[in-house]
Amino acid sequence: MPSFRYELRVQAQHRGQHAPPEGTLCIAGIDEVGRGPLAGPVVAAVAVIDRSVAKRKLLRLIDDSKKLVREDRETAYDAMIASGCIRFAVGEASVEEIDTINILQATFLAMRRALAGLAESPPDIVLIDGNRVPPELGCRAETIVGGDARSYSIAAASIFAKVTRDRYMCRLAEKFPGYGWETNVGYKSPAHFRALKALGPTPHHRRSFAPVRACLGEPLVGELGPAEALAIAEEMND
Repeated sequence: MPSFRYELRVQAQHRGQHAPPEGTLCIAGIDEVGRGPLAGPVVAAVAVIDRSVAKRKLLRLIDDSKKLVREDRETAYDAMIASGCIRFAVGEASVEEIDTINILQATFLAMRRALAGLAESPPDIVLIDGNRVPPELGCRAETIVGGDARSYSIAAASIFAKVTRDRYMCRLAEKFPGYGWETNVGYKSPAHFRALKALGPTPHHRRSFAPVRACLGEPLVGELGPAEALAIAEEMND
């Protein structure tokens, strides 16, 4: 289960060094969802929890979004908004951007856009799930591998991002039936692969991803450098 251990550690490490006049750092969590799917955008969210007023009943609902079933994610999402003690913002990178700059750079772009959503009252430090800090993020950051299962701030961000993207893909499923997006939300599944072969790609499919390129009869290799290709392969296994 997540906790505030990392938030409190960061607070203690930077106390007196970077803390604002009132003495309490604003610490946010950032996470993303949608690096591996064959269709749809990559979405990131940033969340700031007011630890002084967050109730235990609310915190019990917050966990790594991947560990929660859809109903529990929706419940947590609504409860976090209703609580009034969590500020959040969401950013995304489109399929066109993913295909143009690759999924890794698009993920960084979505994170920067999410953080920009809190520009009126930006965090002092952000905790990021994973081991990479997006370039030009605009504020201090620390990475936590597996952070969405360890930090309440990151876990909250993961839920905001996941629910936002899932709802979007369900709306797309109504316009593009047959691909099973109402259940697989664009990820790889037998039904999704069958639909790709039978119906072909939609405008929302990522043409830079190998299974989609195969359906288009386009070459699968040669466009990416080794590092970028490895990063994409890793993320597609999410």
